[in-house]
Formats: sequence, C-alpha cells, structure tokens
Amino acid sequence: MRTPPPLAGGAQGPDALQPLLTTALDALREGAAARGGPLPPGGPTTVAARVHEAATPLLPHHGTGAKTALRTLVHATAQGAADPAEPLCAAHLHCPPLALAAAADLAASALNPSLDSWDQAPAASALEALLTTTLATEVHGRGDALVTTGGTESNQLALLLAREHATAHGRTLRILTGANAHHSLHRAAWLLGLPAPITLPTPTGTLDPATLATALTTHTTDTTDLLVTATAGTTDAGLIDPLTAIADLCATHGARLHVDAAYGAGLLFSDTHRPKLHGLDRAHSVTLDLHKLGWQPAAAGILTLRDATDTHPLTHRADYLNADDDTEAGLPDLLGRSLRTTRRPDALKIAVTLKALGRTGLGALVDHVCDQARHLADEITAHPHFDLYATPTISTVLFRPTHADDDHIAHIRRKLLHDGTAVLGRAQLDGRRWLKATLLNPHTTPDDLTTLLKLVEGTSPR
Repeated sequence: MRTPPPLAGGAQGPDALQPLLTTALDALREGAAARGGPLPPGGPTTVAARVHEAATPLLPHHGTGAKTALRTLVHATAQGAADPAEPLCAAHLHCPPLALAAAADLAASALNPSLDSWDQAPAASALEALLTTTLATEVHGRGDALVTTGGTESNQLALLLAREHATAHGRTLRILTGANAHHSLHRAAWLLGLPAPITLPTPTGTLDPATLATALTTHTTDTTDLLVTATAGTTDAGLIDPLTAIADLCATHGARLHVDAAYGAGLLFSDTHRPKLHGLDRAHSVTLDLHKLGWQPAAAGILTLRDATDTHPLTHRADYLNADDDTEAGLPDLLGRSLRTTRRPDALKIAVTLKALGRTGLGALVDHVCDQARHLADEITAHPHFDLYATPTISTVLFRPTHADDDHIAHIRRKLLHDGTAVLGRAQLDGRRWLKATLLNPHTTPDDLTTLLKLVEGTSPR
C-alpha cells in the first residue's frame, strides 16, 4: 500500500504544510500579478474558460500530485479573483482580510476542531465561550452570543428565538421592519413559517419613529408579540436607523427589538464613531458581521443576546454528542450553541485579531476607512460632472455622473467589470440608480480614489 498523503495536524503537520504553503503563496502572488488589477478582464465567459482549462479533468484517473494541483488551481483562482485587497475593488461589504486573521484561520483549518462536542474541540470551545461573552458585553454590557456564518444566519436565529419566546408565552409573533432592511429578514420569516413582515416605508432611507409608533399602536394585541427589526448600516447606503428613539418605542409598547448591525457594529471599536450606535445596547438581539468592518476572512458572524437565557430554545440532545451523564459530569454542552452540528472554530481568527490589535487598533482601522469615505465624498462634491447621494454615515459612498441616465449607470459599472479596471456596486434610492463605492480597505490612498473617479468619468456621457 502506498503511504497516505501527509496530514495538516499532529506533530508532523507543520512540516508537511511548510512546502505546500510556499507553493500556495507563490501561486497567489503569481496569480495576482497575472490578473493585473482588481478583477480579471473579459467577463464571465473568459474567466470560466480559463478555470475550465486549468481544472479539467477535475477527477483524473491518476492524480497530478499535491504541488501541481495546488499551484494550478490556486493560481487560476487568484488570477480570476475579485480581490478586495485591490483598492479599486470596492463594490460590496466584502473586506480584505488581515494577514493575521488569515494565518489564524489556517491554524484553525489544520487543527480542524468541530464545535459540536467538547471532545472534538476542548480549547476551541473554551475560546469561543470567552469570545462570545466578550462581544455580548461589548454590545449589551451583559448577555451571551452565538457564532454564525454571517448576517443571514444571525438574522434567522434572531427571528427564531423571538418566535420561541412568543410561543412560550402563548402568543404569536409579528415582525415590523423598514423597507430599508436586509432581504434576509423576509427570507427568514418565510423559512420559519412566520407571516410576512409588516414593511414600513423608509423614504429617507431610515426607519421613521413616528411611522413606527403608528404601526406599533395599530398592531399591538393581547395575543401577539411584536418584533421590531432596525438596521445599523444599510446595505445600500450605510445608513443607521435612530436606535435610541426606536428602543424607546419598543419599551413603551412592550415590543422586542432586533438590530441588524452586520455592517455598522464595527463602529463600536471607534471612540469617534461609537456614538452613532447609541441605543444599540438596549436591543434584545444584535447581528454583527466581522467579515465586514472587522477585516476577517468569511465566515465571522455573531448574534449577541442581551438575555443569556434566550439561547435555551436551541437546547438539543444527541447521545453521541452531549449525553446527559456527560453533561452532568462537567463536559460542556455545545450542541445548543447553533442550529448547525459541525462548526468550524471561527472564533480563533476573531480572538487573535481582537487580542493583537485591541480596541485602539481596530478603532484606528474603522476611523481610517470612514475618513476615506468622507474624502471621496468631498472629491465627488467638488467634481463638476458627478452628483453625491449624501454625506457618508460609515464608509459607503453613493454617486452618479450628472448627465447619465439609469441605463448608462448600469453600463458604466458593467464596462468597468468587463475591462477588469474597477469593481463598483449599484443601489436604487430616491427613484434613481447610483454607483456604490464601499470602502473597507485601509490601504486605499487618495490617489486610488482619484483614479476610481477618472475611470468612471472616462465611461460617462458628457
């Protein structure tokens, strides 16, 4: 029998990884150089053809060997990437991860603990418990938190726990949300068999307290629990709902409050921008995505809970994972920490980053990208051929060429994508289409932002 391929873990794992890491890093470097910009030119057909050529046959009768396969496919993936570490890749809430966090994620992959039972993850489970307590305290001053794959899972869990809270008290759950809310909330209601959320208009981009007050009065009944979902950092424009006023209304009407702060929660680390989240601590649950304004490799989602007992509905028993006698003997029960069974130790990369940078280091990164957004907004305001949507709240800037119609806005974006020169998003607000720059790269310079505007101007009507 041939010797099996080496493993990543164990005492010999690092020795096995070392030459492979050199191969992978070389392929990443060469692939990025071959790409030559924020994304590959040529569009979907060209990229798919290049990947097909590199990968086929994907399951050969005899393998190519580890280094050849690794070099070929990592190179193809890097060459065909939309790389958020490139300053002109600024479309989405898709951050460039810190090298430190990626290194920690490699260690997590090598050790491969699974957070569904203590005997698979002794140290990782203890670290996750410390992380979740730390983040819950950061948001609410107390409580607990759950590690998730991101905002979509966090929002779904928040609705599930609110539903179970209502059911435990013999009531049904109705959801009040703004038109500015993330689409995952409507999808979560559908998945959970809940009525479609009552969607309130948000013509200014944020939830209006007067509109919410009327809706709370209208829909409050003795047999219904109301869940208000607010947003701290909308996907389109990075706007923040008036959290304190919303929390006051929820307290007055006995409604539960969930805040989707997948984008905006990173402001907590900044002394300058933290006040924008005043009132966040009063929410019953809060969604955080540290693979947005936290510079983590995906996935790095968190759901914080003000009341630690809110996790109780997730309690679940599977004898091979959390037998009662094991739990009574002191082995931690991890199965009720998620709807998933097998879970990666995503806490490790987050914990390494928090410890290495601290509040001041993370706050400086937040301040820097927010400053970049204001600088870009100032450039747009001063430019004779561009219109600015609004002063940025976080790090998202919406703008459009003054004389372009909506169809041409879409053309500009697709032309830049096809040429591989820039990655910009799009948003539909105030009845018009806007180009969207989401600035999450702390290494972006003012010259990069000037170049971005020149590229847009070069494809705009005059």
